[in-house]
Amino acid sequence: MVLEKSSLKVLQEALEELDTGFQKLPRRRFEPLPDQIALRRVLLEVAERMKDNYPYPHPLYAGQMLKPPHPIARLAYTLALWINPNNHALDAGPASSMMEKEAVGEIANMFGWQTYLSHLCSGGTMANLEALWVAGNLQKNRTIVASQQAHYTHQRICGVLRLPFQEVPCDHRARMDVDALKAILEKGEVGTVVATIGTTATGSVDPLPEILELQTQYNFRVHADAAYGGYFTLAENLDAETRSVFDCLQQVDSIALDPHKHGLQPYGCGCILFHDPSIGTLYKHDSPYTYFSSSELHLGEISLECSRPGASAVALWATQRLLPLTPGGEFAADLSRSRQAALMLYEKVQQASQYRVTFAPQLDILVWSPSAESASKISQLSQAIFKEAADLDLHLALADLPKELLEEVWQDVDWDQDHVTCLRSCLMKPEHADWIEEIWQILEQATRKVFEVYGIGIQG
Repeated sequence: MVLEKSSLKVLQEALEELDTGFQKLPRRRFEPLPDQIALRRVLLEVAERMKDNYPYPHPLYAGQMLKPPHPIARLAYTLALWINPNNHALDAGPASSMMEKEAVGEIANMFGWQTYLSHLCSGGTMANLEALWVAGNLQKNRTIVASQQAHYTHQRICGVLRLPFQEVPCDHRARMDVDALKAILEKGEVGTVVATIGTTATGSVDPLPEILELQTQYNFRVHADAAYGGYFTLAENLDAETRSVFDCLQQVDSIALDPHKHGLQPYGCGCILFHDPSIGTLYKHDSPYTYFSSSELHLGEISLECSRPGASAVALWATQRLLPLTPGGEFAADLSRSRQAALMLYEKVQQASQYRVTFAPQLDILVWSPSAESASKISQLSQAIFKEAADLDLHLALADLPKELLEEVWQDVDWDQDHVTCLRSCLMKPEHADWIEEIWQILEQATRKVFEVYGIGIQG
């Protein structure tokens, strides 16, 4: 069995308990459900259509950033749909709004913040948009900068907000180059530096301590795009350099986080946090209608989004209730296992003559390639191994990296093109650590077959 189903029996009991909260109301007449035969037919048709997916929950899926929600998140989200609260306002979802405030408070405390302004949103893109919207309001017409390996959403958001944007070159480990950043800062036009805490391509972590040191000289805001890597602040097996980044995250002005990645939540659940609560005044608005049952601040008054699913808040709250965001806890241990899986695979790749390593993983993403003499040949082999591995039920990903990023590391490569396609794995599931041997065996089998086709021998 690939899909977990045993937890469904708990849902019926929870639904019966939820129903007791409304027993004092007069009985209502339910609209008749669709014909049960027709309902079953359509639902089974949905199941048939949904088979056209990669096996994302399985450990042999090690490609894109797709991590299955925890069973408690699935169940709590589904349970909340019988009420379908809207967390735009306390009146439209009093319980789920309070659960959202408690859940984001726990996330803020994970980063060491006691005072903050925070709310959930649809995902990392929306969280980053709100951060840059605030930055643009506080520092009019000032440039936003992010590394060349930062998510493309920052440049796109700046286009939407009509804010000037500039990319900062990266070092040979795909992190923002501090010297290049300083040269840009010297022009006096930068208002905000986006520090990426876990890039989507390589999982690289920008050197935040050095960026914060420059902040004292050049007076800019620092936004941490921690959509992917933020939860790793709880991991216990980071290297010292990466640990130093997380140790000073509490000094930034804003943080974007994606609970629908390592936070074990369904899509879409993002979170934006601001260290200074007073930025809430930027969201102030009037409406021709209003809610009157509460005098407290509505979540809709500190969000660019209006209607937002209360079910997302319920699922996140329930998950954090079961798995608290505490160092040394079960949630933290699973993050450490994911990173350990990446280190285990990195060690195997590093020792094998048929592969080239890029750089050691900082989190749980690993990028490597088959060994060949030219960038074009490496790219060709990577794509062939990617397809062959998929035929053997091992699902990896591909990453296109620029020549400038790897030419210092791969000095013997003939750079006959300006980029190279590499193999990439996101070892997000803690059980990946238990499957590395099987993953490695399939990878070797796929590589051996591809090399035979291309007439390449494997040493050892």
